[in-house]
Amino acid sequence: MAEKGIDMLRRLLGDERAIEIRTTWAKLSPDFAHFVTSFLAGEIWSRPELDLKTRSLVTIAGLAALGRPNGLRLNIEMALNNGATREEILETLLQMAPYAGFPACWEGLVIADEVFKQRKATQKAA
Repeated sequence: MAEKGIDMLRRLLGDERAIEIRTTWAKLSPDFAHFVTSFLAGEIWSRPELDLKTRSLVTIAGLAALGRPNGLRLNIEMALNNGATREEILETLLQMAPYAGFPACWEGLVIADEVFKQRKATQKAA
């Protein structure tokens, strides 16, 4: 299962970013890195019932609602890689305002803006 998960992380993040994030997780806890790679990426993200773009937008909604900034930041990156537009990501976050609260929406919008700016700066540098 780990190989399936590693392949999925590469697909979601690109080779370089997948290595970077897995290394970060492994430094925090090798077991955590294994669980995320094997179960989350290898089993959940690999399910065929939802396409990756939809899965990304659903995940963004959940993470925003739960107030999980690190996961939200990473999943906004992945959503962009999965074909979600800036507008779709913003609309997903706006949809959370009446359900999870305006502060959760606001925090999500701030994080999304940071990711968008970082992506734009990276693209200019390339």
